[in-house]
Amino acid sequence: MKADLLAASLMTAIKTPYCSDGSIDLATYDFLLQEQIKHGVEGIIVGGTTGEGHLMHWEEHLMLIAHTVHYFGDRLKVIGNTGSNNTREALKATEYGFASGMHASLQINPYYGKTSPTGLKEHFQRVLELGPAIIYNVPSRTGQDLPPELIRELAKHSNLLGVKECAGNDRIAAYEKEGIACWSGNDDQAWEARHRCGGHGVISVTANVVPGLMRCLMDEPDSTLADRLEPLMNWLFVHPNPIGVNTALAMTGATKPVFRLPYVPLDTELRQTGIDLLQQFESGDLVGSSLELMRDEDFQLVA
Repeated sequence: MKADLLAASLMTAIKTPYCSDGSIDLATYDFLLQEQIKHGVEGIIVGGTTGEGHLMHWEEHLMLIAHTVHYFGDRLKVIGNTGSNNTREALKATEYGFASGMHASLQINPYYGKTSPTGLKEHFQRVLELGPAIIYNVPSRTGQDLPPELIRELAKHSNLLGVKECAGNDRIAAYEKEGIACWSGNDDQAWEARHRCGGHGVISVTANVVPGLMRCLMDEPDSTLADRLEPLMNWLFVHPNPIGVNTALAMTGATKPVFRLPYVPLDTELRQTGIDLLQQFESGDLVGSSLELMRDEDFQLVA
């Protein structure tokens, strides 16, 4: 199983869709996963930042992991985001995730209530004891970088699969030379990370919208597609993720236009920019069967 996970070059941080009452829309979720499978995605991050795990209570979060394993675990590698800034909570969630059959966990460093380098090491070593894990380094969100010396120490543990790295391709290249697997956490850097820096691939947000093109991006060494996708990627991240991808999938008709607060859709001007960008792709490239600007009142905000 570890070899299968390491072979996955395209994993999608999947969006969690909602019904009009704010509950998880499992029928639409299943449709989104079927689209990912159809276009060659190999793995799914359940309840990550894009999937708004931070807006779920743990019962919802673990239910979604179990649901994904039950219906799609034979076709996708299921990586449950069971990390937390509370070590006790991360351990409990990760135990339940593995009991449900997830293939690996995604573990983040304690955020907001940050800890010392020794505390980071202790935190990760405890969760690594439970099973295969990818460590997620995203300093822009956690406020704390995971330095190479820590990752090198943790790489001695047999359950560390590798790192989802957002601190740049130089670091990815250095890790890969040392035998530490890395997936880019930045879609706009993913082609270079894969084809020039030796990276294993990408854990992608953009693949929610154009999974087939992201598959080609990971497979083809020609940078032409990367240049073509860059404006779309920039638009998807014009405000903090997952605002852009939530708006895009509502406009393509892939999901209901329901947002859990504090997320709200992109404004009309930015939606028009998105429509202009999405229209440059073939309809078969997009997840969803339509393309509509939508009015502000078409979106529903639930608390």
